Amino acid sequence: MVDSYSVIKAMREYADRENVPIMQEDGINYLVKYISKNKITKVLEIGTAIGYSTILMALANENVEITSIERDEKRYLEAVKNVKKAGLEKRISLIYNDAIDVVLKDKFDLIFIDAAKAQNIRFFEKFEKNLNSEGTIITDNLSFHGLVEKKEEEIPSRNLRALIKKIKNYITFLKTNKNFETVFLDVGDGLAVSRRKK
Repeated sequence: MVDSYSVIKAMREYADRENVPIMQEDGINYLVKYISKNKITKVLEIGTAIGYSTILMALANENVEITSIERDEKRYLEAVKNVKKAGLEKRISLIYNDAIDVVLKDKFDLIFIDAAKAQNIRFFEKFEKNLNSEGTIITDNLSFHGLVEKKEEEIPSRNLRALIKKIKNYITFLKTNKNFETVFLDVGDGLAVSRRKK
């Protein structure tokens, strides 16, 4: 019997040590509850990192199958190890590639976007066709450590200002999207829950 708790604890410690961004606790708790409550069985995750949220989503219920995409080789290899340690390789498929270059035919109940923030609009538009008619797209990091709420002149670097601008553009994109209804939640680092309009 795999002790999932010790695998997750070790992953948290690794993320802390190696400076790998993983989901904040109340963010991942919301996601796991959402999967359980809505009886979600097929998930696409854009941005695996070391597999932390991937594994926790798979543990939400034993019918969940996850396809997760990661473009950073070191993180991808770490995720492969972690998924194996958690004994979840039958339910989690990891893809090493840039999500923009990945073509999938499958349909998913939930698409979770937690990758390069500047690409959020491209990821959303590319993969919405892989979403079931009743499906949901959840995006993480829309507060970006509280920086999105700050005035432009309060943000220290030019690169960071450019990134924050792209996150703000994505928020506008969600608010004005005619096909989806989006709720913004002050949970974790800011979540957007986008459901296809009936």
